[in-house]
Formats: sequence, C-alpha cells, structure tokens
Amino acid sequence: MQEGDRVMHPAHGVGRVERIAVEEVSGYSLNLVHIVFDEARLTLRVPTTKVRSIGLRCIASQKLIDEALAVLKGRARQSKVMWSRRAQDYQTKINSGDPRVVAEVVRDLGRNAVAGGQSFSERQLYEAALDRLACEVAAVESVDKKSAVARITAQAAAAAG
Repeated sequence: MQEGDRVMHPAHGVGRVERIAVEEVSGYSLNLVHIVFDEARLTLRVPTTKVRSIGLRCIASQKLIDEALAVLKGRARQSKVMWSRRAQDYQTKINSGDPRVVAEVVRDLGRNAVAGGQSFSERQLYEAALDRLACEVAAVESVDKKSAVARITAQAAAAAG
C-alpha cells in the first residue's frame, strides 16, 4: 500500500491513501496510514500494524468485480432462519469487504426490493450492500456511482425476470 493508492475499507467504502507517516500518539510513535474518504468527508488514521486485521485492502481487480456481478445472476437463496439471525449474517457479509459476498446480499435482498415487499431493516441492509458494491464497481470501472448502481440493479433485474 502506497500513497495515492485507492483502497477499500469494509465499513467506509472506497478511499484513497493520502499519506503514510510516523506520528506521536499518546506518547507512542506509530506508523499510520491516512485514508481519505471523499464521499463521507472522512479521514481515517490506521496503524500499519492493524491494516490487515480491519480488512483494509487495495481496490478490487476488474476480474473480481466481474465475478461479483456474475453472482447477481444466480438464484436468490431463501432461508428459513429467523430474520434477526439472517440480518446479522447479511451485516457480516456487507462488512466482509469481499465484493462477491456483498453481491450475494444484493442478490438475495434485491428480489424483494423489486417487488416492494421489504421491511425497513431489510431495505436498509439492501441499500448498504448496494452502496458498498456500487462504490467499488464505480472505482474499478472509472464511472460515477449512479451508473454503477444502474448497472448492478439492471443485472440483478435481468436475472430475476
């Protein structure tokens, strides 16, 4: 990871490494990665020793994005597990940072989005997953986020119909 690299944070989406520097924090000298998230107007400072454990990674390759978009074409998985447990599982998948796993959430929850039969919490999880996937697709394919959302929803709708 170097200055200027685009990175994916599992909770904040796509950002850019502004700088990597040694700083004094509470009397300790730490090597920190400064990540700027323009959309959220957020700057995050992450110790280099924690980068991997929090799931911060370089932006996905086009191949990985293609695999994630292919997941949208699959059949939605229906589960008989209680909603609270499924919601927890979906949130874990969204926070995983893996675009293929996030695409599974978009696929599974997107079927009800088209029909308009989602609960409030289901809609929130769907939108979070869609936003996370769209941010990365937009960054990898150098398009705006709105175009990425349109591509994802069109692909999911084509599979559903």
